Amino acid sequence: MKFIKEKSMGIVLCIVIAALATAVSGLRFGSFSLEVVGAPVFSILFGMLITLISPKTAASKNFSGGIKFTSKKILQWAVIILGFSLNISTIAQVGGKSLPVIISTILISLITAMVLMKLLKVDKKVACLIGVGSSICGGSAIAAAAPVIGADDETVAQSISVIFIFNVLAALIFPSLGHAIGFGTEGFAVFAGTAVNDTSSVTAAAATAEGLYGCDGILSAAVTVKLTRTLAIIPITLILAFIRTRSAKKNGTAGSSFSFKSIFPWFILFFIGASLITTVMSILPQSGFTEFYNGSFVSATKWLAKFFIAMAMCAIGLNTNIVTLVKKGGKPIVMGFCCWVMITLTSIAVQYFTGIFYTNI
Repeated sequence: MKFIKEKSMGIVLCIVIAALATAVSGLRFGSFSLEVVGAPVFSILFGMLITLISPKTAASKNFSGGIKFTSKKILQWAVIILGFSLNISTIAQVGGKSLPVIISTILISLITAMVLMKLLKVDKKVACLIGVGSSICGGSAIAAAAPVIGADDETVAQSISVIFIFNVLAALIFPSLGHAIGFGTEGFAVFAGTAVNDTSSVTAAAATAEGLYGCDGILSAAVTVKLTRTLAIIPITLILAFIRTRSAKKNGTAGSSFSFKSIFPWFILFFIGASLITTVMSILPQSGFTEFYNGSFVSATKWLAKFFIAMAMCAIGLNTNIVTLVKKGGKPIVMGFCCWVMITLTSIAVQYFTGIFYTNI
């Protein structure tokens, strides 16, 4: 009863806004769909607008508990549920070929963010989330990394906003760019899967490319590459937890209760468990239950993970001052642009030297 009293109104507010954001992201204007922007981005924008119009909403007794719960716990639940959409055996078979490109783009993004953090004097947590979000899978990676490094809602909002700008640009530009520079169909699928962040934008870019190339299969291949990238959440979060613990102890800022165990991303273990369950279910003999699991259940978890991320982004938006965000946005945007360019060039270069560039599905 105490939980319902303290948190229900804030959670319901986030549900309503996330539902509105999901509906808006499904709108189409001719051949252009707002899905390329994504419900999480609309959700965070709606949250920030509400706080701009009514600054006391997020801090009020009625809403604050539920908003805080949504921005922390629901965000982690979203990452866990995302695991049900990952079939490790399929990823190993189909996505393995793209592994050199994935590893290279992740490394170059993190290195670029680290260098620019020092040159531009960008906040360490913002730089970390922009680097991780650019290289792995946008909002999902930021959702996983944020609690590990202790990032506050404003930092998460700033990082998501930066990633969003270049994610949308990539989804709109890359199909024509890839076709113009001579990517084969498989080459473009790897390009879209490694150089575009959010799954919805990867889907949009790959679907557009199928029309340009007149070939089916680009979409499914690109999504598989994207899901292979998503698995990088696991080592990245563990490495960040280790680095934060080591840094805190070295600088003498770790309190008596601070330890690797205290910041260990336990939700990642559930994420791994969920993906293992889906992997096992895919290789079991076909039955009514396995068909239901691999079909309707997995589809439902994909939708629920996206909706939970939208809810969490709404909560983060409600705790963010959009005016302050815009004022601080210059350097992070430069960093996001540089990460985006470097990932794009690296994906093209590695594919060229490994022979994927001209291959067809």
